[in-house]
This record gives sequence, structure tokens and C-alpha cells, in this order.
Amino acid sequence: MSGPAAKPEAVKLTIYVAGDAVNSAQAIVNLGAICREHLPDRHTIEIVDVFRHPDRALSDGVFLTPTLIRVAPLPQRRIVGTLRDTERVLRALDLGLAS
Repeated sequence: MSGPAAKPEAVKLTIYVAGDAVNSAQAIVNLGAICREHLPDRHTIEIVDVFRHPDRALSDGVFLTPTLIRVAPLPQRRIVGTLRDTERVLRALDLGLAS
């Protein structure tokens, strides 16, 4: 028998948005809800506005918004869209949480 159960690895997410565009706002709200429900106390979210940081978006290969990237744990995973379909988002990010 092994020691105490290991704490699940923290999930680091970066979402690229286009200012206050409707799709971007929806994606941020949906991501927040997904994280509160499925990753409580074990996630960080960085929001990058491509209008304010276009060089960062280009260097990270982001050409469409909203784009969500699971930065950690590796390997990176990406999904584009408003993140409305929770099960699809969980599968795309390979978090092992989808039912």
C-alpha cells in the first residue's frame, strides 16, 4: 500500500480572447464555470487579449479567438470556441474528468 493519496496536479490554462467580443466573453464565463465545477482549487487561468498582446498570440501560434490552451500538465492541449459544451472541453483538454 502506498502513502497518502497524492494531490492532483494543478492545471494551468491560458485563454486568448479578442477584447470584449461576445464570443470571448462567453468563453471566459464558460471556462470559469468549468473550472469551478471540475477543477476547484487546482487551476490557474491567464487571460491574454490578442489586441493588447498580438506578438504573444503569434509566438504561441494563436490565430483564432477564443482559444484555450492547457499549458500544464504537459503536453499542451488546445480548443477553440466558446467552451459551451463542457464534456467536449474536458475531452479536448484531456483532463480525465469527462464522464
